[in-house]
Parts: sequence; structure tokens; C-alpha cells
Amino acid sequence: MADEKLESKKGFLKGINLKKIKGMHITGIKGINVKFIKFRKATKNFKKDFEIFNNNKKLVYLDNAATSQKPKKVIQSIVDYYEKYNANVHRGIHELSEKATLAYENSRKNIAQFINASEDEIMFSKNSTEALNLIAYGLFEMLPVRKGDTILLTRMEHHSNLVQWQQLANKKGAIIKYIEVENGNLVYDRTTFTQAKVVSICHVSNVLGTINNIQEISRFAHDAGAVVVVDGAQAVPHMKIDVKLLDIDFYTFSGHKMLGPTGIGVLYGKKELLSKLNPLFYGGDMVKEVNYEEATFNDLPWKFEAGTPPISEVIALGSAIEYINNIGYENIALIDRELFNYAFGEINKLDGIGLLNINKNRIGIISFNVNGLHPHDVAHFLNTKGVAVRAGYHCAQPLHNYLSCKGSVRASFYFYNDKKDVDIFINSLKELLAMESVVEIKNKV
Repeated sequence: MADEKLESKKGFLKGINLKKIKGMHITGIKGINVKFIKFRKATKNFKKDFEIFNNNKKLVYLDNAATSQKPKKVIQSIVDYYEKYNANVHRGIHELSEKATLAYENSRKNIAQFINASEDEIMFSKNSTEALNLIAYGLFEMLPVRKGDTILLTRMEHHSNLVQWQQLANKKGAIIKYIEVENGNLVYDRTTFTQAKVVSICHVSNVLGTINNIQEISRFAHDAGAVVVVDGAQAVPHMKIDVKLLDIDFYTFSGHKMLGPTGIGVLYGKKELLSKLNPLFYGGDMVKEVNYEEATFNDLPWKFEAGTPPISEVIALGSAIEYINNIGYENIALIDRELFNYAFGEINKLDGIGLLNINKNRIGIISFNVNGLHPHDVAHFLNTKGVAVRAGYHCAQPLHNYLSCKGSVRASFYFYNDKKDVDIFINSLKELLAMESVVEIKNKV
């Protein structure tokens, strides 16, 4: 055991190869201690926490970048709200409303602690897309963004962090520039940011899986006087986020990609910026006082939460965070890395597979194409084998165009996946490739 130099590095996982330890093979991990070895043997039990796998015995779910599955604990928290204390939150002077308000605001407190923010810096939206729109429209008015100003994005952005900037730039005469992508990574230096007024960037690419260096980008952008917006939808399910350490101005993520329900997103913003930002939606609960001439907005964070909020969804997201905290991000990262290394190694052995990214600095996302086949056809075949993947542009059509491919197949992993899932996925691809080879031979004859 000593020869393997199993040393703890505060959970940071970097690539070295380890030999078989107690019958288990782990590759590409640095910073593992012995307790993780024991933990990894128990990962087969995670699926027991998810009723969907009990109801779909043959399901190999590799579409986690689109949405994750939900543990029983999260689903039960929604049932409990509707069956035990269903009421609207805030201002209700009765027991049910007070209980619902307490659960709702406790979730906000847990989410704030989850990313090292203050409670009044956490706003709820219906998803990350809505939060990014709120930021974009608010910043264009607050800064303001004028004709000739530069908005800096990247070539790997999801449509949710692209289209609204295009629309606003067209209206205001602003200029959008893009950080280039090479071999799966962003290519930039300090001078890239010199003219930017706003820098909006994904923490992790939903197609390439690339983990961008947000701390460095934020430093360069702030030195240039720019506001930094980060789309964290793909990052938060897989890695611990500390918004203070990253020193970003705004950060967004969606609950449904991290074991929570659909219909709930989170917007973090620095308090000094949020206080200046105008809401995108108006109505009840986001006001302090209203008369026939004007209205006074509510305090943070309720200023940005017009109308009845997604109460059960917020409570359930708090429950999802409790579940993630119980597992621990160090353990999630270990499982992610082990599964990715195994899957990446196996798919690389297959002839006829074109990978969109060969860089290993990423989360467990593998986007690829099978030579001569449409991504939808590949996904359909995999579905006949019980394997659920995503096919198409993945809401990142400009990136696919930039990479000269008409869509891709995306397999994305999460901690409840296992080696058996990967084997079924790879063996199904082998079967598909063998079928295609037979067709090619017949066509030549």
C-alpha cells in the first residue's frame, strides 16, 4: 500500500495511475485516501436511492448533463410539502404558512452555505436560463452597455448564455467577441479581456466537458474593469463551488441537473451589484409599498422574486443539497473520474468513433460521432439496448458548427452510474459498429 503513495490532497484530483488496490482498479486519480477505496466499493448501492432504477431495471442512464435522476429523499420532500404543510409563503399569519416559509427560507440558507454566499445574495428563478436573462437585461441597463461596448463570450457557450446577449447587443449596438477554443480548451491571455465590459462564460462546457479556469478568468476580467457572469449549470453537480474564492460577480445553476426538481434555478450575485440591478419581473412579493403612481421594491433577495415562488421546488432543492453533502464532493469527484477514465479508455479503442474532445481536463461528458451515421440514429440504436444518451446540438449549435460537425452523441455520467453501465454502453457501440462494417462490405460487393 505504501508503494502506491495514497496521499490526501484536500480532495483535489489530478492524474496519475494507481495499480489494483484490494481488487479494485482506479486510474487517473491523485489525492485518494484509503477511506475512498472502501467508499467506491459501496457505490453500487446508490441506485437503490433512486426509484426510477427500480422501475426501469435495464436502464443505463447516461443523459445526466441534460437532467439528473432524483433520489427518493428529494421526491419525498415534495410530497411532504403538499401533503403536510401546503401553503403560500411570506405574510401568512397561520401555522401552515409559517411552516412553509420556514422550510422555504431554510433552503435558501442551505444553498447560500453550499456555495459560500450570504442568504441575501441568493435569488430563485425557474432555471439557469432565466437567471442569465435577468442578469443580461439588468446589466445592459445598469452599467449601461452602450454602442461599441464589448461583450466577451466563448465559442463553447450554451444557447442560454448566448442568445440574450445577441439580442441585447443588436438593440444597443454593442459588439460580441468570442474566446477561441483549441483542443477542447479556451485560448486566452490577459490581453483578451482588455476591452470587455461584460465577460459571460460557462464554468463547464455541456458538450466538451471542459472545466474552465474561472478564478484566473475572473482575475483577468476584473483587472480590465469587466463584470463577470458564470453559467455553472454543468459545474455544480460535480464540484464544490466557492463564489468568494472564484471572485465572480454573478453565478447561476439549475436544480434539475443536481438531483433537484425541474422548475428551480439559483442566481447568486454580489450584494453591491444586486442592489443596483433592476428586476426583470414585477408584481406581488417583490415590492415594499405600492400606490397608483409608483412602487418601492422589496429588500434583497425578494426584490427579484415576483409572485408566488416555486415553493416545493425550492424545498426539494434544499433536500438535494443535503443528499450531495452527505455523499461529499470528494467522493463524487472520485467516482466521476474513475468512470470517465474507464469509459474514455474503452471508447478510444473503437475504430469509427470521432471524439469532439480528447482533453482529459473535464467532467464525465463524452461527445462523439460514429462515422457515417447521424447522431439521432446512433442514439436510437443505443436506446434499443436500454442506453439513454443525448443526440443533436445540445443547445450549442454554434460550437458544433465551429468544430465542423452536424451535432453529436453525448454520454454523460454521474455518481450513481457504474462500470456495468459503461460496459453496456461500449458493447452496444461495438455491436453498432459491427453492423455498419457488414453493411459497408455488402455495399462494396
